[in-house]
Amino acid sequence: MATPPPMIRIWFTQELEPAFSTVEVRDDAGNRVDGGDAAVDSGDPMMLHASLKSLPPGKYHVAWHVLSVDTHTTEGTFTFTVGH
Repeated sequence: MATPPPMIRIWFTQELEPAFSTVEVRDDAGNRVDGGDAAVDSGDPMMLHASLKSLPPGKYHVAWHVLSVDTHTTEGTFTFTVGH
């Protein structure tokens, strides 16, 4: 990405249980760079989001864990790069 995003948003194929769904974003050094406010979107229960701090150029790691309303849990990771 040329510019850092202000928020991370992840969409799923089923509605999520808010109390058991979370996402964290960390930089290459392992420092947490999300706002600690992960939540299921009130207008779209299939979207999980969290605010991001001001991100300098670099590589970032996203880790998510969710529980869908049908009781299936899933988790995953992905990375993105800002300014490179």
